[in-house]
Amino acid sequence: MQLLASEEYGLRCLLQVAGADAGRPVAISHIAEAEGLSPQYAAKLMRQLRMGGLVDSVRGAEGGYRLTRPANAVTVWEVLEVLGGPFYSEGFCGCHAGQRRDCVRSSDCSVRALWRTVQATLCETLSGITLQDLRRDESAMVTWLGVDTVAGKSAAGPS
Repeated sequence: MQLLASEEYGLRCLLQVAGADAGRPVAISHIAEAEGLSPQYAAKLMRQLRMGGLVDSVRGAEGGYRLTRPANAVTVWEVLEVLGGPFYSEGFCGCHAGQRRDCVRSSDCSVRALWRTVQATLCETLSGITLQDLRRDESAMVTWLGVDTVAGKSAAGPS
């Protein structure tokens, strides 16, 4: 399981837009420079985000991209769905039937139950985190999340 580069960079580009003053458009050149990306790659990501309804583009010399909603109304889950799709989709099993037409576990699959649970947990967690939340610095974010990222465990200790 991996977070795609396009999801990471797209989220970071969107945070650049979320940090703009009063809905002011942010130019691709600024986004690309701030995130260490080529302008072409930043433009590709922003186009995906526009097509997903998360940003609008503004033409002209003072143009760029701006959020379609306030930063506190855009969740990380929405962003990741636009950039990469769900972690697990119901059609996944149909694509992994091995040499058979249908999966041998199509009627009873403990692994499918696991992936559905992981999908639901990711959705619940990431739907509760907005772009505004991510505007914190790393230390404040760790505190807000209640997670010790060095050990990878909850600040409350192992469960």
